Amino acid sequence: MERYNFKSIEDKWQKFWEENKSFKTIIDKNKKKFYCLEMFPYPSGKIHMGHVRNYTIGDVLARFKKLQGFNVLHPMGWDSFGMPAENAARQNNLDPKTWTEKNISVMKTQLKKLGLSIDWDREISTCSPLYYKHQQEFFLELYDKGLVYRKENYVNWDPIDETVLANEQVIDGRGWRSGAIVERKKLNQWFFNITKFSNELLDNLDSLTKWPHKVKVMQKNWIGKSFGCEIKFKIDGSEKIKEIECYTTRPDTLFGMSFLALSVDHPIAKLYENHPDFLKFKKECSKTGTTEESLASAEKIGFKTNLIAINPIDENIKVPIYFANFVLMDYGLGAVFGCPAHDQRDLDFAKKYNLKINTVVSPNLDDETFKIKDTAYVDKGYMINSSFLNGLEAPGKSIEKAIEFLEKNKFGKKKINFRLKDWGVSRQRYWGCPIPIVYDENNQPKKIPKQFLPVELPPIKKFKTTGNPLDSDKEWKEVTIDGKKYTRETDTLDTFVDSSWYFLRFCSAGNKEYGFNAEETNYWMPVDQYIGGVEHAILHLLYSRFFMNALSFNNKNFKLKEPFEGLFTQGMVCHETYKDQNNNWVSPDELVEINGKKFLKNDRKQKIITGPSESMSKSKKNTIDPEEIIHNYGADAVRLFILSDSPPEKDVQWSNDGIAASYKFIQRLWNLHQKILEKINNNCKEDIDNNFEKLTNIFLKNVSNNLINFSYNKIVANLHETYNQLFSEVDKRYTSKTLVENYQKILIAIMPIIPHFANECFEQVSNNKSLTWPIVNEKILVEKSTNYVIQINGKKRAVIQGEKNLTEDELSVQLKKNKELDKYIKDKKIKKKIFVPNKLINIII
Repeated sequence: MERYNFKSIEDKWQKFWEENKSFKTIIDKNKKKFYCLEMFPYPSGKIHMGHVRNYTIGDVLARFKKLQGFNVLHPMGWDSFGMPAENAARQNNLDPKTWTEKNISVMKTQLKKLGLSIDWDREISTCSPLYYKHQQEFFLELYDKGLVYRKENYVNWDPIDETVLANEQVIDGRGWRSGAIVERKKLNQWFFNITKFSNELLDNLDSLTKWPHKVKVMQKNWIGKSFGCEIKFKIDGSEKIKEIECYTTRPDTLFGMSFLALSVDHPIAKLYENHPDFLKFKKECSKTGTTEESLASAEKIGFKTNLIAINPIDENIKVPIYFANFVLMDYGLGAVFGCPAHDQRDLDFAKKYNLKINTVVSPNLDDETFKIKDTAYVDKGYMINSSFLNGLEAPGKSIEKAIEFLEKNKFGKKKINFRLKDWGVSRQRYWGCPIPIVYDENNQPKKIPKQFLPVELPPIKKFKTTGNPLDSDKEWKEVTIDGKKYTRETDTLDTFVDSSWYFLRFCSAGNKEYGFNAEETNYWMPVDQYIGGVEHAILHLLYSRFFMNALSFNNKNFKLKEPFEGLFTQGMVCHETYKDQNNNWVSPDELVEINGKKFLKNDRKQKIITGPSESMSKSKKNTIDPEEIIHNYGADAVRLFILSDSPPEKDVQWSNDGIAASYKFIQRLWNLHQKILEKINNNCKEDIDNNFEKLTNIFLKNVSNNLINFSYNKIVANLHETYNQLFSEVDKRYTSKTLVENYQKILIAIMPIIPHFANECFEQVSNNKSLTWPIVNEKILVEKSTNYVIQINGKKRAVIQGEKNLTEDELSVQLKKNKELDKYIKDKKIKKKIFVPNKLINIII
């Protein structure tokens, strides 16, 4: 029997799809649209298995919807600005543009080898002036709306990449790319006013019913709406400063207050600007980043002032005022009161500086002796040692009562606050979108007129080791506009700006005049299904949602608020990790297995330590090259395996045995196909039974439901089960028409999963029949008979088969014909019968 030649067949169909532009999309108002989009990749050089899984999941859905008759937009592009290209240019004396374009070419070829149903005519790259010209226009549009501003502010400074990081780009106090410990630095920065839409971004989450709950929770927590109170504290020790305001979510713990902490940028800091110890302390604070993670992980340090704060809720409580490295000026009012017993950070600070620890919340209502030692009590409880608040539930009624007291006595007022901060978008690097701003001789910012856009990056002949090359390019930096001399802004935009609107550009990818137009976005948007990693749950998704709000703000022609109607977050691709005896990471390619044990290929005496299975990463060398796997097994086998073992939202474990099994299964499917081809012309003229048609419709129904529910692993299981049934059914006597029609339906149903194989087989049995998703024949799936359980006094005595929906009398007639029951009911008086339709009858004697 002819073997399945995946190389020639996959090449054939990929060539066919490309030459015939099978996936090219235009607006067709006679069809329902479906916009399927996977998060576009960074062109790092080669695709990895994470890409394979992400784009296979999206491709399955896009192909399914196309077969259902939808007008499917399924585009691809490149998130091509960013530090890796700039770093590679520095290390290898390359131009980032050349490096990036070469990588795009390689990765595009690799993605095509997967057989993806992409409309490549809509391909975009964010580093192209054709793309970022429109981004610069949007920047100026937002500037005119008051949604972009410049100010001096403390920022997260990455000392290795020498650039600013947004809060979301700092992970556990370190830069998300370089891993450097982030510092605090004061710079003039451009900001997007994302906080203007805090309420909208929060409230609109409830409308996103097709988003994972966990992602919405993450966004809600990041936006961080809190209800609290602004409190005024009278100050002793200064003629100039009479009071300080601070924001808190727990005014009920004021009786536990033992210090007041200020930011080093608080106005009171002016009193100490000539104090050497304070200046030294302020410099030390710059080593702490601006994120909550950085502040939480840093050692808590303070500078004690000579000022005293008076507790407004009890003027007998007077506490010292400190400057502290964990207080930032841009949160609340740059001041917090410390309650050590019920906040771990405050407790650490109090212990370090020998401050009082006053317990005011107890887990038990009657336990007023409850004390704090090394761990702050932060759970629910009851107020103690708190005068008029004693006995109240905390938090809850205690907060309401405290705010009521403060407002009544004009010591404070109720206030809503948000954790979300404005988005700092300035980056001190070359390889990014230039900011379309210039500065006059007074250093005042001016917009670059639209006719001078795009502001393009100058070619860089040689990179400095560190810093921003644009700063030293005098020829580019100095510019004349309308006869006046200006200096260009040398910061470039955060790459997350590039990805905050790219889904709109796909709608109008070829439009040179506009980034997108109303007709096309009104037809295609929102994205019906967005697919990507959960690691982007905060950063990218939140910024994209902001961008839609910003563009629609004061814009009658653009009213889209939410870009992604549906969101699916796929799991990681994982692989075992390996180390040699010197604790060095070892890649799977370097290993050989002997008698169940792993050794280095070039040193078989050295045993290998097998570690846990983890997400594939270059640093741990547990990666598999997709290009090599596709070359050895074929794209369909890779697609089949990557979908088979786990639900798409869960991690999948890579297995060499698994990919080999998928390859063999496709060969078995091919053998079955050859068998069916032989049978088609040799079958009888009349059907013997309709088992084949029933089997087909069961398969169609299962596959359809599993496609809708993203249960792609179950589809693979459905296919295995149906293969086994088909193998035995084919030998039965069916007409050629029955065999062909049902087999065609099965092939169409597996086209989203293994498109090359399915299209090849379909072509051989279809006679150019059009491709449409088959409709399930529900009637044939309805069982005409059922099993009835017969009980005597509650005990099962028999099971008989009968037509569905028999009445009690009809079933009783059947029972009289069953001699097996005679020994239980013959000559017995029947007291009553309990009848459950289509299930059982219980005879009580």
